[in-house]
Amino acid sequence: MTDVGGNELDGFRAEARAWLEANFPASLKDNPAAQLAAAMGGTPNADAALWGRRIGEKGWGTPTWPKAYGGGGLSRAEARVLAEEMAAIGARNPIGGMGVMMFGPTLLEVGTEAQKQRHIPPIVRGELRWCQGYSEPGSGSDLASLQTKCEDKGDHWLINGQKIWTSGANLADWCFCLVRTDPSRKHDGISFMLIDMRTPGVETRPILLINGGSPFCETFFTDVKVPKENLMGPLNGGWTIAKRLLQFERENISASLGAGGSPAMGATGRVDAIARDRLGLGDDGRLSDDDVRHRLALHLTDARAFQLTTRRASLEASAAQGPSAATSIMKYAGAKIAQDRTELAVEAMGGDGLGWDGEPFSSQYLAITRAWLRSKANSIEGGTSEVNLNVVAKRVLGLPDPR
Repeated sequence: MTDVGGNELDGFRAEARAWLEANFPASLKDNPAAQLAAAMGGTPNADAALWGRRIGEKGWGTPTWPKAYGGGGLSRAEARVLAEEMAAIGARNPIGGMGVMMFGPTLLEVGTEAQKQRHIPPIVRGELRWCQGYSEPGSGSDLASLQTKCEDKGDHWLINGQKIWTSGANLADWCFCLVRTDPSRKHDGISFMLIDMRTPGVETRPILLINGGSPFCETFFTDVKVPKENLMGPLNGGWTIAKRLLQFERENISASLGAGGSPAMGATGRVDAIARDRLGLGDDGRLSDDDVRHRLALHLTDARAFQLTTRRASLEASAAQGPSAATSIMKYAGAKIAQDRTELAVEAMGGDGLGWDGEPFSSQYLAITRAWLRSKANSIEGGTSEVNLNVVAKRVLGLPDPR
């Protein structure tokens, strides 16, 4: 949908403000932790669940997706207005996850009409969780070497293999998965398959991370039967779809990292406020620690520049019909900024940054410490920083392969 003019935007702003006032539960306005409960692996309370249902039914959790599939059907400009009005009252978008960030946009581009009608509406309403079956124990950065085997059995596909780092697989309803359908070819022997996680033969095992959480899993497929209609795109054409999905993933990860770095940091406050509270201000009204003040100023400048750049990139992507290889630049920069943010926060906390559990540490500081530990993966997930730099070198700058 094309953007609309100023007068129409004013009318939409009034409409959005009135709808939010009537539908956003008042109990959530000053309670970001309650809104982020589901994103952090918890269970939303009654009001948070109600908010999720209301915005999902409205389609505004996926504001620019087509109305034909339950989305908001808004222009980019209207979506920005909606985001501004939500931010003004402290409302967070509860419709998210991999279905929104990665799979949904890809499905809208390359899926069949039957696949769109089946899978997009539940994503829009926040009813189903999706996970990503890409990496394998022997196929990480060299993803195209994957070996999960998919055989054509006439009336169904038969899948055997293992995936790793499958985020949220133990909670997911569906998996978009890369499988090997032609062992004689590398990139051209991969297909893109949709797998119901309740199918017999699917097993998940959570992996404990250094921050105490288990957002990732090992996922095993043992003689898993998949309907023929669950192949997305052409047979052996999955690598092209996989690369396109990674562009959407990196675009959305970048936006998330630039906005707050992690749900925990978003729920516990800004790093500059933490520094002021912990280090105190001098007589001149500035942070008493000169070194932290200098590094914090550089970080906040980088973070603000990054936010503006991601917004410009989003507008350019809209005009160009989707994200480009430049998302690798944003993913690389976003990971670095997010890691700097948590490093500075933990440093400013001093001894309280050493807490792991219990007294005398506050829940706020414990969450920040664990967010710092979790941020170590920011430069790995969604393509390692090294891989993203290679993409920038080859596809953005056009540099030759090193010899």
